Parts: sequence; structure tokens; C-alpha cells
Amino acid sequence: MPLFTEKPGRRKFIKSITATAALTTIGMLNPLVAEAKNKNLNLALLSDTHVPEDINNNYRGFYPYANFKKAAAQVALSGLAGTIITGDLARLTGETGDYKNLNKLLQPIYKEMPVAMTLGNHDNLKNFVDSFSDDKSKEQIVKNKQMIVLDHADVQLILLDSLMLTNFVSGLLGKDQREWLTNYLELNTHKPIMLFVHHSLGDRDADLLDADKLFRIIKPHKQVKAIFYGHSHDYNYKVRDKIHLINLPSTAYNFDDDQSIGWLEASLGKKSGKFILHTIGGNIEGDGIEKELIWR
Repeated sequence: MPLFTEKPGRRKFIKSITATAALTTIGMLNPLVAEAKNKNLNLALLSDTHVPEDINNNYRGFYPYANFKKAAAQVALSGLAGTIITGDLARLTGETGDYKNLNKLLQPIYKEMPVAMTLGNHDNLKNFVDSFSDDKSKEQIVKNKQMIVLDHADVQLILLDSLMLTNFVSGLLGKDQREWLTNYLELNTHKPIMLFVHHSLGDRDADLLDADKLFRIIKPHKQVKAIFYGHSHDYNYKVRDKIHLINLPSTAYNFDDDQSIGWLEASLGKKSGKFILHTIGGNIEGDGIEKELIWR
């Protein structure tokens, strides 16, 4: 199954970006549903699916396989334009059997919309690519990184890869990925840009180790409006340097009883974003509540 697919009959919003200045042609530009100019891009945002090979595997009484099956059914019926999953796709060590089950559970969504995924610390790049990519020789934006650039009429989405070592809790973008992002932002200033990454953006050893370097890159680029991430299994909103930070809930399990399990419905526009939480377990008090963020 391709890393990003398109429902037959729908137009693409991804356009080939040719080499510009210091940038080479960007690889892994994949199709997503086109939406009219000045119309928000409506997406399902998921994270930390932790799909296991053993469908009965559970943690704290939660069953990741069953939970993702439920979430996938909801997303498939949502009428949204696409789905993004921000890492920790696999249960613990990125096994081929994990990705086989993930691919199986994604089938209802594939039938309705494209899906894009990046990697977390419980993923394995080789096993992921072997399981999902039909073209193993396809040029990568940055070598050994699962990155995707998505171009909509009014916004751009950049999926970064913070996987450093499989089943090692910390994350790292690395110098090559940061340099690519620096060059890209200098050359692409005409649309709001949203970043997606797996690791949380604090200063703990378990967070993204080069988070401060990331913020030094993006702070002066006003087109960067928000960062979406997972890792902590804690749904919340923060702001740093006037950039909105949206911590997505896990579909698999929570670490504390007050945290929600579920996914986020997002409507992304030029000036703002609207978000609706859909809970499937854990703390369900916020289910259906909408939150609006105004971009800097």
C-alpha cells in the first residue's frame, strides 16, 4: 500500500515542486484530496496508535488494536479530506506484524481518503517502508527519514521524522532534517505552514532533544503557524513564540485516567484552525467540544 493514497475520481492537491535555489527536487510528494481555494482543509489527526501484532495485547486495560479499529471506522465515515498519523504506529519495536495489522485496520479509511504517516520512537523505518511503500527506490527528502510535504490551495503541511532509535524514548530531527527545513522555509513564504512530528516539545529527556533548535529555525518564519505532535498521550494546547502547539491524544491508551483516548477533527485555514475532539475511551468529558485557534 502506498504511503499516501488517493480515492479514485478526486483531484490532487499535491503539486510537484521543482528544484529551487539550494533545494533539490522534493521527493515523496504524495496525492491528497483537493479543496477549493479559500476553503479550509478538513483532516483527521491521529497519533500513537501502537497497533500490535497480537490483537489481544493490552495496557492499563486498553486494547490498542480494538481502539484503533473503532477510531478508523469513525474516520472512514467522517467525510474528511484526509488522515495524518503522527507516529508510534507500531506497538513497541516496529515489527512487521504490527504494520501488517495497521495496514489491515486502515483499509476502511483508504477507501474514503488518503493517509499520511510519520514515525515515532516505537517504529522501525525499514519495516515500515517494507510494509507500506510500493516504490522502495523512491527518493527521500532527507536520507533515512520518513518525511512528507503536502501542498493544499491555502496551506502547506510538513511531516517531519523524529525517530532516533527504535524503542528508545527520546527523539531527534537531526542536522540534515533541520537544514532542509531551514532552506524550505526561506523559499516558501506564501502559505501558512503546519508542522507534524511525533515527539513532544518540552525539555525532558523523553522529548524531542533538538526542540530548541527547531524553534530557533521556525520562530522568524511567520508562515509557520502550528506544530502537531503526540508521544505523551496527553491531549492539550500550548503556545511558544506565538506558535500553537497541539498535543494529539493517543488512540491506544492513556497514562493517566484524566487523559482522553481518541482522535482530532481539524479544519485548517489561512487565518485559523478549528478542532473537535472525538473520544473513544479514557476521559470522555471533552468529546465533541470544539476549539478555535487564531494563527499568528
